Parts: sequence; C-alpha cells; structure tokens
Amino acid sequence: MKIIFIHHSSFLVELDTMCLLFDYTEGILPEFPAHKPLLVFASHRHGDHYSSKILEFQKNHENTRYILSDDIETKQFSKELSEEVTAVRPGETYQINLSEVGEEVQMQTFRSTDEGVAFLIKAQGKIIYHAGDLNNWRWEGEPESWNENMAKQFSAEMDKLAGVHMDAAFLPLDPRQEKNFYLGFDEFMKKAFAAHAFPMHCWGDFSVIGRLKEMEVSAPYRDRIAVIQKNGDRFDIS
Repeated sequence: MKIIFIHHSSFLVELDTMCLLFDYTEGILPEFPAHKPLLVFASHRHGDHYSSKILEFQKNHENTRYILSDDIETKQFSKELSEEVTAVRPGETYQINLSEVGEEVQMQTFRSTDEGVAFLIKAQGKIIYHAGDLNNWRWEGEPESWNENMAKQFSAEMDKLAGVHMDAAFLPLDPRQEKNFYLGFDEFMKKAFAAHAFPMHCWGDFSVIGRLKEMEVSAPYRDRIAVIQKNGDRFDIS
C-alpha cells in the first residue's frame, strides 16, 4: 500500500487494484494508473475538504467514481456524472462493486462533530479510516458546557470504533486548538488501533506532529505516528 500526502487533509492511497483519494482541494496529484479504478471521497462541503475540481478527474481517468457526503450539493451534476456518485449519510454502511477488477469495497460512515462524515473503508484486505472533520473540537474561549458536549459527542463516535484494527488512519491534529490540539488524536489512538496514523488538518504547521510525539500521553503509540514534513511526502506500508 502506497500513501501520498497531498495537502491539508488530502491523501492518495494506492492499492494493488485501485486508488483512493480523500478530501482533495488543491496540490500536486501523481498520475493515476490507467488500469486502476479511482475512488474519490469527500467527507463534507467545507472548502478545505471539497472542491468541484475533483469532478474534472473523470475526463482524464475514465474509471472514476465519487463517494460524497450528502451535504455536498449535487443538483448541478450532469446525468452521466451523477451515475458515478454515491451520496453517503452518517451511520450507514455501503458497498461499492468494482466488477472490472473483481473487488468490492465496504464502507461505514460516522457522524462528524462538525459537518459530514468520517469513513471506515475495507478494500483488498486493508482497513483505512479517514476522519474528515470528526474530532474533539475543544476551543479556548468557548463555554465549558460547549466543550464538554463536544467531547461527549466525539467520544460516542470513538466508542463505535473501539478495538477496530486499522492499517492506516488519517486524523486531525490542528494547531489552532492550542493546548487541546492532541485530544481527539489521542482518544482515537487509545480506543482503536491504527498501525500507521497520519496527522492531517495541520494548516501547514507540521511541528504539531513532533510536539505530540514528545508528549507523555503518546508513549503507547508514538512510534506509529507518521512524520509528515511537506506536501507530496510518500509512505510505503506493507
């Protein structure tokens, strides 16, 4: 499995018979192997997670399908494009049949604590999680009751993932949260198991990755945190 960090919360995952692209808005894309279906995921409508640019991919890569959170407006899509779109809601399960390569992709969605969904995907024996904006969004300056309610909502979704073993997980680690920046990442890593955890939503400040790895709370999992330094970083995972 090859993983490329594109930008912000966007990653490309290349498996033996397919490619998965998450939350693309900008950045340099590698060539998609012509013989592999491309599944394009968008977790929600926010401009740092969804761009209509992705709808152009089908022009150059014929076998492209879209899995879009149902908060993304699709009325303007052509009939041909709409046939390649699966609109997903939180708390549901889906199957995508890739008959051309003899594969089925299984997918489960979770309710974001902001908008849209998080994805848990099973494909070719791999389990991959992309959080979108599902995170413990505690903020300095918000009423404590608001922050406590946020933590409660987030924990309820994480409890659904308790004990799940994942090959790769893409998780928000947002420096704007100041002292609370690590809370969602930490809870996820202690409830679920990710063999490789990729920080995202860092707004270009990758120093938060080192900060977390130096904290005592990360001792049980710090060796499984991928160190991202720049757009385009590549990782090969067995």
